[in-house]
Amino acid sequence: MATKIETLAAALPATLGDRLQKLTIALGEITAVVAATELPGAMRSLRDRPELRFETLIDLSGVDYSAYAGEPADFADFGSDATPPEHLAGRRAGCRFAVVYHLLSLAHNWRLRVRTFAPDDEFPVVPSVIDIWPSANWYEREAFDFFGIVFAGHPDLRRILTDYGFIGHPFRKDFPLSGHVEMRYDPELGRVIYQPVTIEPREVVPRIIREENYAETEGFRKG
Repeated sequence: MATKIETLAAALPATLGDRLQKLTIALGEITAVVAATELPGAMRSLRDRPELRFETLIDLSGVDYSAYAGEPADFADFGSDATPPEHLAGRRAGCRFAVVYHLLSLAHNWRLRVRTFAPDDEFPVVPSVIDIWPSANWYEREAFDFFGIVFAGHPDLRRILTDYGFIGHPFRKDFPLSGHVEMRYDPELGRVIYQPVTIEPREVVPRIIREENYAETEGFRKG
């Protein structure tokens, strides 16, 4: 008897047809890659077809692949030492920005990840899905705010978490850790002002423990 994952994996190509660029299964999760131009039609099919019934968009996020954008389209993206590499086949070489959607079917009790890539790195644009799932509203605004990804068709696309005069997109890999401007109160002007950052750029290197059985050592137990 087929599992839920196998049943869903078999239904997706039949439903999406040529709009489906790639289908992968890893760690018990299915990822479907769809071209940005085909995204609205593909998402409507995922929501409306009775054999799929993805009624709910539970999350949407931007991704900046940065230096990986120049790698071959089947590069491996390593999440951690414990996570196997995910080969992002279906990504055109040079596509830096992607949007990832997490869908839930309450009717069938299964989940799906959909990934689409913005074709232009300089001005990343993908279609909005707000008319398919209204819950995409704030998610798309967040991805626009942090990654600079424009969602064509969004009725009110503006920043949602950074300040009104914020410069740049802080989740892009090339955004400096110290930012571009700093804010302070000017007693002479009697108001808060913005000015270029006055601290030196710094690089934070995380501590990586490679020793086996590190947590069992006496020094670790003492803290």
